[in-house]
Amino acid sequence: MSDAELPAGVERREIDGRERLVTRGEPVYGEPTDGEWRAWDPNRSKLGAMFELGMDTGLEGGETVLYLGAASGTTVSHVADFAGPTYAVEFAARPARDLLEAADSRPRLFPLLADARKPETYAHVVEAGADAIVQDVATRGQARVALENRRFLADDGRLLVAIKARSEDVTRDPDAVFTDVRAELEDGYEVLEARRLEPYHADHLGIVARPL
Repeated sequence: MSDAELPAGVERREIDGRERLVTRGEPVYGEPTDGEWRAWDPNRSKLGAMFELGMDTGLEGGETVLYLGAASGTTVSHVADFAGPTYAVEFAARPARDLLEAADSRPRLFPLLADARKPETYAHVVEAGADAIVQDVATRGQARVALENRRFLADDGRLLVAIKARSEDVTRDPDAVFTDVRAELEDGYEVLEARRLEPYHADHLGIVARPL
């Protein structure tokens, strides 16, 4: 993957003797740093894995982003380092506390304690016309979450979603799960690219899509 395909604000730099993806910001999860730059660990970030695998996310830097499933802020903190306003939805109170801490040094990061399955609960806060939705939720009905939140996405925006097979159905073959989830997703999106996220994440499918 060439640097030309990375958004402005995401670079490759040598840290601890090897080249890594980096963004500029305060460290969040014990990641290695080099001055203002912090390593982006693709083993702990589905979006980081998508970048490492060369997927064309369509991100250029400075976008308005809605991030669904922000957890304690590992990935969304990197996103807020290079994006514009970044709305981070997380349902569980414990990781949300860590997310608030990550937001302290990031004025463009807006944590929301809310359920991504109920977008009406944060529709009064999140501006319509977001340039990207990044989704990483561990729940059944992941396609439904993406479809319900489509209302926030600009017509030319991008959905970047990591589908977790075992969150949908731990008993089924992951490929069969991915086929079903993708088919449901195509009710509202055109899938531009789909790729398994191995070796970084087992039984995950990364999808880049745009709204129909």
